[in-house]
Amino acid sequence: MKIRRFCFAFSCVLLFLSCRQTDFERLEAVVKDQVMADAAKYLDVKPVTVTASIAPRSAGTKHDFYSEGDYWWPNPKYPDSAYIRKDGLSNPDNFVAHRQAMIRLSQISGALASAYLITNDTLYLNKLMPHLRAWFVNEATKMNPHLLYAQAIKGRVTGRGIGIIDTIHLIEVALAVQVIESAKQFPQQDVKTIKSWFSSCLEWLITHEYGLKERNNGNNHSTCWAMQVAAFARLTGNRKQIEFCSAFYKKELLPNQMSTDGSFPKELSRTKPYGYSLFNLDAMVSLAQLLNSKEDNVFRYEAPEGQSLTLGLKFLYPYIKDKNSWPYQKDVMYWKDWPTKQPSLLFGAFQLQNSQYFKTWSKLPPIPNKPEILRNMPVRYPLLWVFSE
Repeated sequence: MKIRRFCFAFSCVLLFLSCRQTDFERLEAVVKDQVMADAAKYLDVKPVTVTASIAPRSAGTKHDFYSEGDYWWPNPKYPDSAYIRKDGLSNPDNFVAHRQAMIRLSQISGALASAYLITNDTLYLNKLMPHLRAWFVNEATKMNPHLLYAQAIKGRVTGRGIGIIDTIHLIEVALAVQVIESAKQFPQQDVKTIKSWFSSCLEWLITHEYGLKERNNGNNHSTCWAMQVAAFARLTGNRKQIEFCSAFYKKELLPNQMSTDGSFPKELSRTKPYGYSLFNLDAMVSLAQLLNSKEDNVFRYEAPEGQSLTLGLKFLYPYIKDKNSWPYQKDVMYWKDWPTKQPSLLFGAFQLQNSQYFKTWSKLPPIPNKPEILRNMPVRYPLLWVFSE
């Protein structure tokens, strides 16, 4: 009897592993050419960190990440006064150099780490390490592990909790560090220092008033806060915060943001309802992808009133497949650029075993090289997310 039970358990493990491998292989077949082309572009580029660009309006130092609120503009009546808000309309004159540098780091990290997963060639990780050392290790060039000066507004605030959303682009960096750690080819002190940076950033996110305010924001910002906390906690082995994020998703994010029809009312009320609905579902599904485990099937959790990721995907899928059927108002900007490779469909396809989602995702256009789209697409290299399950 014991032998039978052991054989059954062992066969279940093999089946589980084979399913994981199949998901990886299916995804690899779609993204391999693009990943390898991207990785080739990044083999010889030099590191660029926040210290490469000085923000004249920043209240911080050259090591402090700085950005400005996207939807804030000069007052035409009083040009020297405080900026005014125009929801959904991004001000092209805002300081974006630090955000661009972080997105660049994310792209480099994702491409090179993914190329390693495909080829098992440590050349790609060797080329990635100088960038990680520049951002998180070297005293002269590293970024301070906080966001005190993110999404500032001229004449109003030097930084805001809402600016924490800017570092969603560090999530794939954290996943790439996990790949490096698993390769066991690099000085452990460097890996330890990099992980220590993420641990400090995590501590700031969960204790500083900006982090607490962002956590309680109530819309996609809360989702993105949890996504970062979960990713950084996974990298640093912080089980307490992983468990917190799971409970936060089940008790707060899902029931308070999703309607019983699967929509996100707070996102639908914005001037870019389609883009924000896509973004929040992507973030929520990606959070579940980070948290999901055999012990805690976050992905299939259903709230007391029936809200679930299955329901959210069911609501939005028809409009991803055919945007022209969208029954709400069109976005005031970038309407033509959505949808793209939405990770909600990809991860939903794997977790819910829905081949139609995968087929649709495979046919969606690649992520366009436009700043507004890139800043709302933290999942660019999904092999890292499947590898990190």
